Amino acid sequence: MIEIIMPSLPSINLKRMLNSISDLDHKLHQDKKSLPTLTYKKLLFVIEVGPSGFDLPMLELFEELSQRGPLALEGSTAGILISSPNQLYTKSVAAHFTLLANQMGARFIGHSVVEATEGLNNFLTWQKATALSLEEISKQQSRQLATRLLQYQPKILVKPKLVVLHSSTRSTSNTLMLWSMIKEELSGYDIEEIHVENGSVYDCFGCSFKACVNYSLKDSCYYGGVMTEEILPAIEGADALVWICPNYNDAISSNLTAVINRLTTLYRKIKFYDKSIFGVIVSGNSGSDSIAKQLIDALNINKGFQLPPGFSIMEIANDMGAILKVPDIKEKAKAFAENIKKEIKASQDLIQNNPEA
Repeated sequence: MIEIIMPSLPSINLKRMLNSISDLDHKLHQDKKSLPTLTYKKLLFVIEVGPSGFDLPMLELFEELSQRGPLALEGSTAGILISSPNQLYTKSVAAHFTLLANQMGARFIGHSVVEATEGLNNFLTWQKATALSLEEISKQQSRQLATRLLQYQPKILVKPKLVVLHSSTRSTSNTLMLWSMIKEELSGYDIEEIHVENGSVYDCFGCSFKACVNYSLKDSCYYGGVMTEEILPAIEGADALVWICPNYNDAISSNLTAVINRLTTLYRKIKFYDKSIFGVIVSGNSGSDSIAKQLIDALNINKGFQLPPGFSIMEIANDMGAILKVPDIKEKAKAFAENIKKEIKASQDLIQNNPEA
């Protein structure tokens, strides 16, 4: 069963999208004061963005959820339907609520968001490959999301492989120092670390869809190089990716951004639904959540990697080596490592407590 969480009055677009899943087993919850327990459930958050870029009732609902404790959504699997009266805010608002729910214990399936902007113009690209109207595409996408949410089952992996991507200098990077603490707790796991050196990965050339598909069929890309020879094969064979992300001006480093952009050629070839992402994020002052939301937006919402609960560890460390002085940092690193172990194997606890699994 899907628990539909919709505290705001839906627009015509959202009503249409909801009608497409009305025959699926579900319960609708609109009153934030009478929400049932939302642990170990299938959740669909329905967000109506206002002209100023907020869904205040949904924000109030999350405030209510926060009163239930830090794991108010533990064991639950989620997706989002979202609509905006203009061309803006759907992605940023969806990423914001995804991060909030993820920190409360919810996982998100790959391609976890179906959005509807003004005039449904966000579906124009989809329309190039189908004879359906924009309204029909919005309904089709919504139903596919809800169906995948209902059918999602965690998988137990016998020998999970982790690929770790970074572009930092080991001797000076607080972020890599934090990862080293985490890695110490992952002894025995199959871990491949890839250092994306400056200038080794060119950003996406922006090939046409047809050209990108042709390169993909040849396990290649316009630029080739280390991206196609080492990085893409490693990602294809991985069960989980760990992104080592120091905060550069509230943005992911240019080297890792180029890797994300160049993932499109592999994305044309395979689905990433069974691959998890984790983020190790360190900021000099603040803004770690900005980096986390960029990872969510690019890799979960856009590229379709699944987002396990508590996917990111976020700390503040400015001076070189300052991460070592963060209170309880060893314990935090160990807890994050334990979460990785649990989530890439899909814990028995999740399966036993999830009647849908």
